[in-house]
Amino acid sequence: MSEDANKRQEILEAFRFRHATKEFDAKKKISEEDFEVILEAGRLSPSSIGLEPWKFVIVQSSEFREKLQKYTWGAKGQLPTASHFMLILARTIKDVKYDSDYMAYQMTEVKGVPEDLLEGMLERYKVFQESGLNLFESERSIFDWSGKQTYIALANMMTTAALLGIDSCPIEGFDMDAINDLLAKEGLLEDGHLKISVMAAFGYRAKEPRPKARRKANQVIQWITD
Repeated sequence: MSEDANKRQEILEAFRFRHATKEFDAKKKISEEDFEVILEAGRLSPSSIGLEPWKFVIVQSSEFREKLQKYTWGAKGQLPTASHFMLILARTIKDVKYDSDYMAYQMTEVKGVPEDLLEGMLERYKVFQESGLNLFESERSIFDWSGKQTYIALANMMTTAALLGIDSCPIEGFDMDAINDLLAKEGLLEDGHLKISVMAAFGYRAKEPRPKARRKANQVIQWITD
């Protein structure tokens, strides 16, 4: 088998291996080196207009995990057993609106856009956000757009974990308002600049999952050709 064929096979095997792990082996811990790779996969992920509207909070405190469990019914098995438990926060309208300080900093200091080009670039982003995607219908609309970007990072981290033989589970089963209140009290939301988007657990499966079930390729893939 060629090197390219081996690579293709390795990628597909990682996706077949990955499943939404409901309970982890609490005795098995992810190495620091492996988890750093998972985090780097998230940090290097793409986002709309390169905004990086996310923050990854890793909760290793058992006391804090117990606080989360009260409002997170979708992680009853994962919170007590996961090697690493992550809260993925998304930036709110305070940061992701075209005229925010965060946007200006991201463009000039992070992406290196010259100051004399910034005004024109932000005007194009205004049209993109306001007319193209209708993001200003409500603060929730623009937050949901921000949250979509975090799912790109989440997917990349889960795939990276699978390539390393590490299990994961994305988690949406929580009370958003209650979690945001808890995180605000803990000083984790930067005075309303962040809110919870999604959670994720990482570790090693406690038992083998059922076989993966998916629709057939011809049911979900359509080609448009000349």
